[in-house]
Amino acid sequence: MDDSEPRAEGPPPEAFAGLFRVAEVTADDGQLRYYGEPLVSGERLERRLWPVFRDRGYEVRLTNEPRRDPLTGVETGGRRYVLVATPRSTGIDGVPWTNLLFAALTVLSTLVAGSRWYGADLSDPTNLLTGWPFALAVLSVLGVHELGHYALSRYHGVDASLPYFIPLPNVIGTMGAVIRMRGRMPDRKSLFDIGVAGPLAGLIATCVVTVVGLYLDPVPEPAIPITFNYPPLVQILADLTGQPLTYPGGDVVNPVVFAGWVGMFVTFLNLIPVGQLDGGHLVRAMVGKRHETVGALVPAALFGLAAYLYYVREAAFNAVFLWVLWGVFTLGFAYAGPATPIYEDGLDAKRTALGIVTFGLGALCFTPVPFELVMP
Repeated sequence: MDDSEPRAEGPPPEAFAGLFRVAEVTADDGQLRYYGEPLVSGERLERRLWPVFRDRGYEVRLTNEPRRDPLTGVETGGRRYVLVATPRSTGIDGVPWTNLLFAALTVLSTLVAGSRWYGADLSDPTNLLTGWPFALAVLSVLGVHELGHYALSRYHGVDASLPYFIPLPNVIGTMGAVIRMRGRMPDRKSLFDIGVAGPLAGLIATCVVTVVGLYLDPVPEPAIPITFNYPPLVQILADLTGQPLTYPGGDVVNPVVFAGWVGMFVTFLNLIPVGQLDGGHLVRAMVGKRHETVGALVPAALFGLAAYLYYVREAAFNAVFLWVLWGVFTLGFAYAGPATPIYEDGLDAKRTALGIVTFGLGALCFTPVPFELVMP
């Protein structure tokens, strides 16, 4: 529903008969709050009332908040239940200036990073455009990934923002891109579709970028103190195209191939099956509430990988630190949990099979030591 369309009034308290006893209704900046007492469990209440509110243009959530004196606003002790109905929108309200600003800054930061990969002298500002192939490739793989999520969010009527690109002055020029999911997931099918669309769309763009990069001319090795190791998918694409990944004389593959590496690394990290990551959404959709068992194992697996690299392979500290850091991150992701769908109907066999294939493709994007710092 677009914000420009007139919005229907919220459902009357009589619509909640037998489900929620309404004591007070307030409205503030379009948000409706129904205070009262639930007469059924919270999950059953949301399942029954969600379509009632959705048909009138609202998202609803049951929560509780401190009791306050109506005159002073001071907490008086205890808590009370409230149904919070927020206006729902799946359209774009006006010009997304914040998205555009962050996108423009990320174009600039990736141009700077790309120029360094091509060995350009940035004391001359006109050389900044030297990095455009790398910048275009990186922004494409990240943008297509997030637009995959956005397109399926629109398809399922779930409120989501346009992608936000995140500029950062590093060897990539960005920390990636994200979208904000503001609406509730109707069911496990929509949760799966939205979750799987990003990795699959991004991986297609990544493969295209990598193949294009393999056919571009190699460049002199840049003065960047990092060595990147290729995951199996890059090796497979090089074998299929018959293009080399190493060159004599100190040349290296075109930086566009590295942009494909970025896409694969981002795909693998996003498919880690825990919390609000894409992999967490897929597991939640595929196995239901049993996702908690999977989520609990993920941090242990990452800490185990770090220990293996340190004690067995004696890998560089940066690789060990990377997986320890992600082990800590996934502890937080597991605690927060994935999105919770309103309805818990199971997935069909085709979606389950697609989920398994997607995790398999993600595994092809994994390498235990993605990069190594080159010490002077």
